[in-house]
Amino acid sequence: MAKIRVLSPVGVAANEAFTVPALPRQWQGLTVGFLDNTKANFDRLTSEMGELLRTRHGIAKVVHRRKANASTAAAPEIIVALAKECDVVFAGSAD
Repeated sequence: MAKIRVLSPVGVAANEAFTVPALPRQWQGLTVGFLDNTKANFDRLTSEMGELLRTRHGIAKVVHRRKANASTAAAPEIIVALAKECDVVFAGSAD
């Protein structure tokens, strides 16, 4: 008799608690990162947002990183790189 493999769609809940820091009051000179989840138009949205942050709030640099796909978590090396390089990181989705 052939065996079949059944996969559960139920995720594992993390038991860690962490505090999310407040957004900066001043953005001048900061580096802002965007984590792209590969959905359509996210790159266009964040490109315009980055330009607005530069012109209106004086951010120094915009960093874009892209996940492998929308359904999985970002690779640890992407998260580490964003944490080292950026003062603030936005993750999002678009269509």
